[in-house]
Amino acid sequence: MPPCFGPDFQAQLEALLVWRRDVRRFRRDSLPDGLLEHLLGLAELAPSVGLSQPWRFVRVASPEARATVRANFTAANAEALSDYAGERAALYARLKLSGLDDAPEQLAVFAATDPDQGHGLGRRTMPETLQYSTVCAVHTLWLAARAAGIGLGWVSILDPEALCRDLAVPPGWCFVAYLCLGYAQEEHDDPELARRGWEARREGVPFLTR
Repeated sequence: MPPCFGPDFQAQLEALLVWRRDVRRFRRDSLPDGLLEHLLGLAELAPSVGLSQPWRFVRVASPEARATVRANFTAANAEALSDYAGERAALYARLKLSGLDDAPEQLAVFAATDPDQGHGLGRRTMPETLQYSTVCAVHTLWLAARAAGIGLGWVSILDPEALCRDLAVPPGWCFVAYLCLGYAQEEHDDPELARRGWEARREGVPFLTR
């Protein structure tokens, strides 16, 4: 018999969604032994096109590898700053946009672009569903981490080609996400970009009826 997810669980799930935040400020405390592996096991439960499970995780742990990622971010962030001017540029420069210096665990996430698993089902006309499936795994990991009291931050200001080269991943892997994980220095139920005045969260859900 399937479980019954009653009102109490539904309320907790809603709270989890509200309190799941993109964390940039981490404590340097290590995660308990086995927790990262457990969270990755939960990420494996994410849906995927054709049951292909195309996600591939690389644990970035060595000082040398982390230094290359940090240099990549610094260069990409400087280029991104040049896209803005005036007050918006000044605000961008004040934003903290990664937890690379403090997060005890860091993962680079890739999608296999032609996995044998799944036998191509569902992706003939939309091969990008492999990347979409990988994002589903990232989101599943994000929620599981938050439920375990672990913060997660997604670093997107990176040069994908340079990162793939620096981490020496197989040629058939497409970079999707770089994740920082650890205990958050502070907890919030609203996005940091909203608190810092970069953007306001949209109210309502835009949709069309045909």
